[in-house]
Amino acid sequence: MTTFYETIIMNQKMNKVLFLCTGNSARSQMAEGLMRFLGQDGWKVRSAGIFPSYVHPLAFRAMEEIGIDISGQTSKSTDEFLNEEFDYIITLCDHAAMACPNFPGQGKRVAWSFEDPAAAIGTIEERLAVFRRVRDEIKAKVEEFLRSESS
Repeated sequence: MTTFYETIIMNQKMNKVLFLCTGNSARSQMAEGLMRFLGQDGWKVRSAGIFPSYVHPLAFRAMEEIGIDISGQTSKSTDEFLNEEFDYIITLCDHAAMACPNFPGQGKRVAWSFEDPAAAIGTIEERLAVFRRVRDEIKAKVEEFLRSESS
């Protein structure tokens, strides 16, 4: 038997968002982790790439520094989500914005463009600094997005 509170929770509309990037290795992975953490239980969050690869180790590390564990996330292809409907499809790079496939229902398309931290060169510490900066930029955008959605 379902309790009153379980019925309310089941009947609440959960917004669905898909973060897209070229490789689904850094920006979209960090965005997925940030939205899950900051959006709490109100969002079903996915991420994918046009050309998926792997989750970059420095993305794990940058997120771990702010208390968000993305170690369970994997790099996924946009093909995995072509039959799903999303309320929002958010691209995180210009390439993904141009090459974004069509999804059922199309959802609202939003384009955010961030530097690719996976392309950073230098020492580990110099590259990690780029991951941190991009992480913080994405975090600010996710917070802004969530504020606009709650008003």
